[in-house]
Amino acid sequence: MFAFLRRRVYTSLVPLLVVLFGVFLLARLTGDPTNLYLPVSATPDQRAEFAAENGLDKPVLSQMVDYLSGVAHLDFGESLRTGESAATMALRAFPATLQLAFFTMLLAIIGAIVIGCWAAYRPNSLADRISSLLSMTAASIPDFWFAITGVWIFAVVLGVLPTSGTGSALSWILPIATLLIRPLGVLTQVVRGAMVSALSAPYVRLARSKGAGDLRVVTHHALRNAAAPALTVAGDLTVGLVNGAVVVEAIFGWPGIGKLMIDAILQRDFAVLQAAVLLTAVSIFVLNILIDAGYALLDARVREKSKV
Repeated sequence: MFAFLRRRVYTSLVPLLVVLFGVFLLARLTGDPTNLYLPVSATPDQRAEFAAENGLDKPVLSQMVDYLSGVAHLDFGESLRTGESAATMALRAFPATLQLAFFTMLLAIIGAIVIGCWAAYRPNSLADRISSLLSMTAASIPDFWFAITGVWIFAVVLGVLPTSGTGSALSWILPIATLLIRPLGVLTQVVRGAMVSALSAPYVRLARSKGAGDLRVVTHHALRNAAAPALTVAGDLTVGLVNGAVVVEAIFGWPGIGKLMIDAILQRDFAVLQAAVLLTAVSIFVLNILIDAGYALLDARVREKSKV
């Protein structure tokens, strides 16, 4: 197991280096911060002074070397807008994104297990067909469309939910519902398919022949063996939530890492953007390693391959 995890860590280093170089170069494509932070009437001397103070007067290669040296020492620079540590700003915003992803996936997993097991218990029934139709529809709805529609219906027309903020429990409903709809649809289909296969397996028939009740067969026998593929998909969806919450956070004004990235791009705040993207990338790599480890614990075949 440890050898398997060690290999996964090593293979994650190359993508991480790509992210390091990529975010540095792409950040510079957003434009010159001098034009944004200084007035149009600023003199050439003032512009040169601003660039020198923030290291923008150096060649791009020199800036990259300074950036990589800072990352090696866990120094991500300071925000051009506030002067605050970029790492501090990213770390302060990241828990809000993690909370949103955690509660979304928790509800998605619970809902998918209940609906998927219910549909798989009686395949091809009316309930199975309805749940399959709804889950496929949910898996196909874009997050931004659902977010905008939800704001219009529940905030503008009905006026029962706030459009932004985190001050009350009601402010969590629209962001979580927006992010929940697709993972719930995808996971329901995965759980349903895995449970249909598990319920027709010989060990389930043997358990029934020994007098095991329906609830015990579903929860103790079939669901346990159907958990591995569901775990893998749930992990991938969690990574997608952490990585793809940018649009939802921007729409609802959620103070997470996604909104911080958008603000940093608009404000050409290179240090904050680089710190936010790198923190997100590292968290995704860690999540992927944890998912692989969990899958290996559930599936003996993966453990045997990891020993080879």
